[in-house]
Amino acid sequence: MESGSLLFSFFLIFTGAAVLATGALFTRQPLLVAYITLGALFGPFGLEIVNDTDLLNDISHVGIIFLLFLLGLDMQPSHLAHLLKKTATVGVLSSFIFALTGYGLGLAFDLPQHEALVVGVTMMFSSTIIGIKLLPTTVLHHKHTGEMMVSLLLLQDLFAIVTLLLLYNLEPSHQSGYSDLALAFAALPLMFLAAVLLVKYLLLPLMARFDRFHEYLFLLAIGWCLGFAELAHSLHLSYEIGAFIAGISLATSPIAQYIAINLKPLRDFFLVLFFFSIGASFNLDLMGMVVVPAVIMTAVIITVKPVVFGFLLRRVSEKQSTAWEVGFRLGQTSEFSILIAVLASSQHLISGVAAHIIQATAILSLIVSSYIVVFRFESPIALSERLRRD
Repeated sequence: MESGSLLFSFFLIFTGAAVLATGALFTRQPLLVAYITLGALFGPFGLEIVNDTDLLNDISHVGIIFLLFLLGLDMQPSHLAHLLKKTATVGVLSSFIFALTGYGLGLAFDLPQHEALVVGVTMMFSSTIIGIKLLPTTVLHHKHTGEMMVSLLLLQDLFAIVTLLLLYNLEPSHQSGYSDLALAFAALPLMFLAAVLLVKYLLLPLMARFDRFHEYLFLLAIGWCLGFAELAHSLHLSYEIGAFIAGISLATSPIAQYIAINLKPLRDFFLVLFFFSIGASFNLDLMGMVVVPAVIMTAVIITVKPVVFGFLLRRVSEKQSTAWEVGFRLGQTSEFSILIAVLASSQHLISGVAAHIIQATAILSLIVSSYIVVFRFESPIALSERLRRD
């Protein structure tokens, strides 16, 4: 892809994204659905305006790396431990039930057992982006409902990190897969220890000395994130794992929130490209094969997840209203489900049909779940003035 065509592709993507995002906001849709739709429209299976998506895929991967870095920045160990104590049982049991449900659905749609297993894994996760975006700020930071949701999402995100690690190291091209996997798990604690020590004795002193130079702090944070991502990759871990460790190591520093706020626009820039590339890789010719399974799985998900979360949260003494609200707000699959499907498909662990079923289910469940939340619960984009809260 030449620089001119890359610039033209960027023009199309971000101008088109702005137009579709406007429509999405008016119709109370999640923005990532607009980006995926734009990719399907402009991509090689749509109007064929943007045909060479390989470079865009590589560039957009940076968005996922920054997403994991920022997720790590929000995980202060002491606060994380406090939250997880409340929801560990609910998180583990619900994830097992959702995985079993997805696995059963995969077998019912005549998918091979290993593909059904991947489908089951992707059912475990709820959308961090949708869950947090549709929570009013006051609920997110100051109310028990927000705490319950964040702790459950963090636990699911940890499961997603482990899944990505396993998928990355079980790639068929890894001839010594099990030895690589053992090396990867051995490298994890060593990487984390190295990150903590480097933050304490190198990074924080540098930041304290040059804190007046904001562009330097910005560059240092990016270098820290991408440096650990590359280190993790060299140790048979994924780039995402390295970025996540880099984020956690900085979580307790006084500058963590400053870094998070300043990196979010950069993350969003790359995430637009990521979700566009997802849409562009969606083979519309397979739509006839995936639409029925995707619709059925979406219906099951938006029914089962609120019921399971509601039941389990009531069993740990949560109020019925809180339990049901958390269940409905987490009643979808996740952007991690899409990421896992793309990764598993690129490594030929699952077929294109299975990957498209997972992606279509994620998109449909995000749309339906968003509508349920904005109609029934407080949110920044609620349809009712009575429920609209910022």
